Amino acid sequence: MPDDLDSQAEDIWARLKPKEPLPSQCCGSGCRPCVFDTYQKEIERWTRAKERGDPTLLTGNSQSVQRRDVVALSPESFIAFQLESVEALTEDTNLYRFKLPSAGSLGLQLGQHLVLRGVVDGLEVQRAYTPISPVTTQGSCEFLIKLYKDGLMSQYIRTWKAGQSIEWRGPFGGFSYKSNKHGQLLMIASGTGIAPMIPLLQAITDDEEDETFVMLVGCFRTYRDIYMKDFLQEQAHFWNVTTYFVLSKEESLENLPWSYREKTHLGRLDMDVVHTLVKSCQKPPFALICGSVEFNNDVFDLLRRAGLDEESCFRF
Repeated sequence: MPDDLDSQAEDIWARLKPKEPLPSQCCGSGCRPCVFDTYQKEIERWTRAKERGDPTLLTGNSQSVQRRDVVALSPESFIAFQLESVEALTEDTNLYRFKLPSAGSLGLQLGQHLVLRGVVDGLEVQRAYTPISPVTTQGSCEFLIKLYKDGLMSQYIRTWKAGQSIEWRGPFGGFSYKSNKHGQLLMIASGTGIAPMIPLLQAITDDEEDETFVMLVGCFRTYRDIYMKDFLQEQAHFWNVTTYFVLSKEESLENLPWSYREKTHLGRLDMDVVHTLVKSCQKPPFALICGSVEFNNDVFDLLRRAGLDEESCFRF
């Protein structure tokens, strides 16, 4: 009989043992904690609970106090947001609006992102996305998401319907910003890499005491591919904000509205363009870069060659 009881206990603990994540469950964005960090903590907690024979130790015990005006996010566990609407911005990119589980805000710092969890053909995948809504927004949040033809997460997102619950965890990352900390920000973004720039730009122009100059450089294929045109046009009316566009596939400036022709470069972002942008800044710039890993590294190298030091650049 004792052997049977020991065997039953081992079976129970085996079922309670945390399951190691698959490589696809890592979003690849350098999150801390990563799903593998969380797994390691869960294994340590499971080991302690098993040694003491106390399954209640598996639940943990958070000592933090959650503010009532902030959604109870966690980097280690997922929380569901309800999808409210989907707005097509371009042929492959949509704006997704979610209702939060409480009337509070996400409580994110500028530039922080969340990790989305999805399942495709039984395979769990996770990817990082930055909300573009102002960090002070109450009760909802918005994400700018590009869908790729063969992307696993894109396959999952295409199945979304209004009213569906979608799981997120976070926050992660972020850019430490204080009002007037930098005399000039040079934001250089490729495609949906503009996402972390939008709430930061909004925060600066919403603050009447923030006199930071901002030059936002958006790199897209064509004029039609530029996201958030109305928002960017409105922001460009502020005395301290300049917008500039680099369109790699647009054939002629004559295809653009008049208001874009003088602030658009046709072709790729190269040394000449970066050098001109840096020289046109009102003050020595602090550069923010966001795009693919290759884009971030290339722009960082161009900025260094244009005279910026490493401490004057931040890559999302």
